Amino acid sequence: MKKLILSTFVFLFGIFFAQAEVSNEFSTSISNELNSGGSIQVALLLDTSNSMDGLINQAKARLWTIVNTMTTLRYNGKAPKIEISLYEYGNSGLSSESDYIRQVVGLTNDLDLISEHLFALRTNGGLEYCGAVIKDATNKLDWNADKNAMKLIYIAGNEPFDQGSVNYKEAIADAVKKGIFINTIFCGNNQEGIRTHWKDGADKGNGKYFHINSDARVRYIITPYDDQITICNQRLNTTYIGYGSAGRAKKESQMQQDAAAEGISTANYAERTVAKAGAVYRNESWDLVDRVNTDPKALSKLKDEELPEELKGKSQAQIEAFVKAKSKEREQIQKEIAELAVKRQAYIEKEQAKEGTQDDLGNAIVSSIQEIAKLKGFKVL
Repeated sequence: MKKLILSTFVFLFGIFFAQAEVSNEFSTSISNELNSGGSIQVALLLDTSNSMDGLINQAKARLWTIVNTMTTLRYNGKAPKIEISLYEYGNSGLSSESDYIRQVVGLTNDLDLISEHLFALRTNGGLEYCGAVIKDATNKLDWNADKNAMKLIYIAGNEPFDQGSVNYKEAIADAVKKGIFINTIFCGNNQEGIRTHWKDGADKGNGKYFHINSDARVRYIITPYDDQITICNQRLNTTYIGYGSAGRAKKESQMQQDAAAEGISTANYAERTVAKAGAVYRNESWDLVDRVNTDPKALSKLKDEELPEELKGKSQAQIEAFVKAKSKEREQIQKEIAELAVKRQAYIEKEQAKEGTQDDLGNAIVSSIQEIAKLKGFKVL
């Protein structure tokens, strides 16, 4: 936990000092850095059978903590590109022909999309075939072929690991050949997880084995800074300028994911806001500020019908001035969030020293990401 806290401090201080000098040129360099600083790909395979409501709730509660942990990693001094995929398995609502498996979202850097689908998951009976879902994720996801990329599968559930017609040992062997680490999270007693082959799955997959109480509620530490961070997030959202056919819907989704995070807790909402203030939260596919920071010539390529209503009919100079102003406003708000987040983390550190850490899905993933990152040559800040 001390390493996690230190990493978070470094990450937040990095935002603070970097944002103080941000310009459009610097933002573009950040985007280039993310594309050239290695790659982290994480596939979450979650059991959505009847008994797994607690597991899904923990995943919802820890998504942004997991994202923020990955942003503290560096490869050759550069921030990595981060992609996440989501699978569900063991749900009776899925077809038996598919072995009760569904790829919910493929590997993507659209973090709001992951959040949207995670919060939409529902549990429903079923048979849990770990070997089959590992095989599906290994073969059907677009894994980076670069040997330096960090590729991780996290599978969580509570039934024996060897169920189904697909041999988990063969599925894991294929994954290992692709450089994928298999990490297993058994929802139950440690010895039962060992007896039902969950530890063996991790051992054969060069990953980490964990056991958690999936029914335990995630503990949150409310801080005096959460309300201020909430206000900053509301201001931050006004700097997003949706464009193209997806602009309006994606901006609405952004607001919905804010509400979903806040519905979990104000602490979770603050974690999401910190993630949104970092360079990893990019939305160039629908937001003009991110698009221009990625491609300075983007505005000249857009058709009038692709612009939001407030910019239609405006001259090129007027549109450029509007986007530039929103970009500067966003940079200032991100700086404020970073300052508040540092104070918030200091408060959390004191409280955690009193209460100790909690074993849950998020903490299991966070600790293993940091450990495997070191093996892959990433530096944990």
